[in-house]
Amino acid sequence: MVTVSAPYVAGYLAFREAPFLVEAAQRLQEREPGLRPQVLLVDGNGVLHHRGFGVACHLGVLTGLPCIGVAKNLLQVDGLAKDEQHKGQIRDLQMGGDVFPLRGTSGRVLGMALRSYNKSTKPIYVSVGHRTCLESAVRLVQSCCRYRIPEPIRQADIRSREYIRKHLSSPLGGTSPGPGRKEEAEPKH
Repeated sequence: MVTVSAPYVAGYLAFREAPFLVEAAQRLQEREPGLRPQVLLVDGNGVLHHRGFGVACHLGVLTGLPCIGVAKNLLQVDGLAKDEQHKGQIRDLQMGGDVFPLRGTSGRVLGMALRSYNKSTKPIYVSVGHRTCLESAVRLVQSCCRYRIPEPIRQADIRSREYIRKHLSSPLGGTSPGPGRKEEAEPKH
């Protein structure tokens, strides 16, 4: 449990959350050196970012670990938009593992839209964070998906929400997900 003092500012998630994530990785290394992660899946973006350097990049550089950005929503950057062309590409994703590149107007491929499993109707957006290539990132993320969201990220979401429900209930019996965050039922498809 951490206390976040910095406000949420779009495009600057790393400055709000990366210090706590780096500290958690360091604590794991100190307490259980045999459990050094081979790769980190980050609930956010890597190079698919307004400055080309999202939270997955920050975390990777600061820890030296390979990182992959996995976003639930498309970050509209470099001409990428949730327009009719994008919606059509999503409809063309027929089965789990199908992808299409997220090519910006600059011509650069910033990530991939991935239909993570057969029953999913919405893609996830995979981008390189640090020390990995896009093809390997997509393959690894897809292999971790039992539902729409890769299992490590899904479990972190479920467990953090459960902790909040048990320990931080409001006096009226409900919970508050915090500023700028919406509580969502699991599993998401």
